[in-house]
Amino acid sequence: MVDWITGFEKMGTAGIALLMFVENVFPPIPSELIMPLAGFSAARGDLNLAAVIIAGSIGSLLGAVLWYYIGKKIGAQRLKRWAMTHGRWLTLSPREVDQACGWFNRQGGKAVFIGRLIPAVRTLISVPAGIAGMPLAPFLLYSAAGTVLWTTLLAVAGYFLESQYDKVAGWVNPVSNVIIGVLVLGYLYRVATFRRRETSS
Repeated sequence: MVDWITGFEKMGTAGIALLMFVENVFPPIPSELIMPLAGFSAARGDLNLAAVIIAGSIGSLLGAVLWYYIGKKIGAQRLKRWAMTHGRWLTLSPREVDQACGWFNRQGGKAVFIGRLIPAVRTLISVPAGIAGMPLAPFLLYSAAGTVLWTTLLAVAGYFLESQYDKVAGWVNPVSNVIIGVLVLGYLYRVATFRRRETSS
């Protein structure tokens, strides 16, 4: 993985932007390794740190916008139709879709900003924003704020750790695994209790 990322980063800031875009579209490619390695390259003098952060942020934001439009294409009405026929596996009823969209319309800005800072949630948060019909301008604003902060933290960590940049992934990956585990357990719980929740509503 490191050799593959390094090959792209030899393309300079364009390679970093491309990697961060792909990382948002295909999450198994870790930003926790891409940006610290780019920061290490900046520490060696091969790249400029500010340019690395800007390129990484642009690529990441473009990936978020792609998922936002996928969510927008799905839309709340289509999701409600899916919930009527596949509610158990979506773990949503049509009523809960309406509730979720209402909550997102009230808290969308904070949800997007915080979501962009959480490993494993960073990509997913763009989809409900699109489904709930969050306007593009605030989505871009809050998403950009969270994205720039995240990429800056990773790049600066790699810059100061230099050849030990891979320690960043070593710190963040366990957190990502815990979050993924919690999400999976939460999903399984909602599947198991779906009928009970639907009956009580």
